[in-house]
This record gives sequence, C-alpha cells and structure tokens, in this order.
Amino acid sequence: MKRQMVIKQKSRKSNTSSWTTTSSAISNIRYVECQKNHAANIGGYAVDGCREFMASGNEGTVEALRCAACGCHRNFHRKEVNMEVVCEYSPPNS
Repeated sequence: MKRQMVIKQKSRKSNTSSWTTTSSAISNIRYVECQKNHAANIGGYAVDGCREFMASGNEGTVEALRCAACGCHRNFHRKEVNMEVVCEYSPPNS
C-alpha cells in the first residue's frame, strides 16, 4: 500500500523575488510477522510463525483485513513503514 501526500507548500512573492518550496512524503506500509500470542489465556507465550500478512480478500472488503495464512486480523501483524521525503525548491527569479 503506497500513500503520497503534500506535507508543506510555501509561496512568497515580492517585487524582486519569488520562491517556492514543496515537500511530499511517500510512505510504503507493509505488515510483516504475526505477533498474536495464542497462549495468553494460560499465561504462556506462543506465536504461530506466520511471517507476512496476506489479505484474504480484495481491498475495501472486510476479508482484506484478515490474513489468509494464519486467519488473524491485520492488527496482530507488525506494521513496517518505509517513508521517502521528496523536496523541490524553486529559486527566486532574478
């Protein structure tokens, strides 16, 4: 899942110069290993070994939040966010 948004946009104009700065961030979100503790009700700790979330349905449906490999909800899988920030600067016109 990729998401792109504009974080900051400035514009300044005067008689002699103008400049513009635009920054945007692109974040790539992955859900990796399942961390659901299956032995919590008996005071232990045991995970099922599922290494990566795989949606069992199409995006936008309830099934998309359920893992096809282990059957857990997506919230039990560790969320990994990779973020890339892109900055653009336009120097003043002279």
